[in-house]
Amino acid sequence: MLDRTGLIVTANTPAPLTFLDSVLRGIGQVMLQNNAYAGVLFLIGIFLNSALFGGGVIVGTVVSTLTAQALGAKTSDVRAGLFGFNGALVAIALLYFLEPNALTWGCVVLASACSTVLMAALMQLFKVFNLPVLTAPFVFTSLGFFLAIARFGRLQSTQQLPTAGLPQSTAVEGIVTHTTVIEGLLGGVAQVFFQASVLTGVIFVAALLISSWRACVMALLGSLLGVLIAWGMGAAEPAIRAGAFGFNSVLTAIALGSVFLRPGLGALVYTALGCAATTVVYAGLSAALEPIGMPAMTLPFVLVTWVFVAATPLFARLRAA
Repeated sequence: MLDRTGLIVTANTPAPLTFLDSVLRGIGQVMLQNNAYAGVLFLIGIFLNSALFGGGVIVGTVVSTLTAQALGAKTSDVRAGLFGFNGALVAIALLYFLEPNALTWGCVVLASACSTVLMAALMQLFKVFNLPVLTAPFVFTSLGFFLAIARFGRLQSTQQLPTAGLPQSTAVEGIVTHTTVIEGLLGGVAQVFFQASVLTGVIFVAALLISSWRACVMALLGSLLGVLIAWGMGAAEPAIRAGAFGFNSVLTAIALGSVFLRPGLGALVYTALGCAATTVVYAGLSAALEPIGMPAMTLPFVLVTWVFVAATPLFARLRAA
């Protein structure tokens, strides 16, 4: 039996089907969607762009979810995919930034399992502050493995990791056209899963629409604001077109505009402010991490959302969802 979010689990539901639904919800939770149908469409979008990354997402989500089950995590949290999405992102990040050999696949399994432990630790810690963990386990776990490249000779990075060195000033490069804006808009949504594909972006938008029209609208708003602010600030056109300045704002917009705040004009303005801040923070963190050759990934989204959620109780025009 199915409902609008996925499988209806009863006492008679076969365990493999329950686990499959949890894995799909874990993939959906990358964009904060507890929805198995969204997870299926996200997976389809990734496979259409890269079978390697699609396989990585499956392995990472399965391993992180199995780890949570084996360690006795709360069943409702596992069912909602809360222990799957960081494993999905860790897997795809390692396969994106490291040469995809047998050792890297072993690291994918290890890192995905570790992301579950870190997720549980941060969930327990953040209860005190009433804050969501978000993708922090993915960021910290991935950075740990990328930094380890310097001491492990058999871990080979791809050319995708930033070149270590002092930050260099960026000159205004290229001319932003309507094509840049459209591709950047959809690319920002696709880049949440490290996918540089407009078609994948379209499928991701459809997945969000099926799960929540509000989340879909917020994702497009966040990506558009990322494009426009980066353009106004003089970012390079190829980076804008690729969605590099949009994917963190996509996640911030979904989090603030459709998950953690009650809808309203105040929430909409607050969400837009958060997206603008996220774009600037992304540029700043990218420059700050450049000396050690590390990517910012979704750290800007995590930091900005933590700050904005923590501040919400003191603003009378905002209400927590």
